[in-house]
Amino acid sequence: MKNIAVIGAGTMGNGIAHTFAQNGYKVQLIDISEDSLKRGMGTIEKNLDRMVAKEKITESDKKNTLSNINTNTDVKSGVRDVHLVVEAATENETLKLKIFKDLNEFCSKETILATNTSSISITKIATAVENPERVIGMHFMNPVPIMKLVEVIKGYNTSSDVLKTIFSLSEAIGKVPVEVNDYPGFVANRILMPMINEAIETLYNGVAGVYEIDTVMKLGMAHPMGPLQLADFIGLDVCLSILNVMYDGFKNPKYAPCPLLVNMVTAGKLGVKSGEGFYDYSENKKAETISKQFQK
Repeated sequence: MKNIAVIGAGTMGNGIAHTFAQNGYKVQLIDISEDSLKRGMGTIEKNLDRMVAKEKITESDKKNTLSNINTNTDVKSGVRDVHLVVEAATENETLKLKIFKDLNEFCSKETILATNTSSISITKIATAVENPERVIGMHFMNPVPIMKLVEVIKGYNTSSDVLKTIFSLSEAIGKVPVEVNDYPGFVANRILMPMINEAIETLYNGVAGVYEIDTVMKLGMAHPMGPLQLADFIGLDVCLSILNVMYDGFKNPKYAPCPLLVNMVTAGKLGVKSGEGFYDYSENKKAETISKQFQK
């Protein structure tokens, strides 16, 4: 298994492509937008330059990694001869079902079809494929080249052979795979998103401010970043989408998104990607300046 296709050149997609290419795999990075592909390759090159500067890889390693990646705006030609497709498109169920319907038509019947979804049912996605036993979840963590974990989610019909293959592949690219069953939010987001939502509720109810909430969790719980900063990093729209998936899946009010989160997403305050969330990123990408609406 040496030929991989990654669908989606955004943050997760370019990180996944980078990781496979750096470990010697031939990668087709696919996106319908040529601009997205250019931005994605630019991000990969910047990240590789950073690794060279830190002496984690050599200049030769960088060149080899980049040479292992081809870009393509056509899904059909991009997935023609690959052994594995990793879908990393926007976290939208309708879009993912459309992509997997196309993959069912364009790919060999032996091609393993993986999704990087962080919350959507693998079993539901697999309904778009004639032989659903080859569909599996590979939930990478952001930033992909650095984070070791891969949640490997087994759908209702996923075969044990496909599970074993993805476990071995994850280990071959330096990751630590963890088997998870197919329930809303899986493990990572089922635990993480309620914590983030509760932090937003704590702010919404006036218990403490942005700085205070994040400082308590960083210094008191040894978290590398506070939950509000992390929400900004993930994207508040993504947090809202995942909470809605869990709320719909479990019908449990504890997963209902905080009204403040809903309002911020509606207003376009999405975190780092929009330049403002709980923090203001207009001057730099570090969470140093609290957004005006939350300043005391």
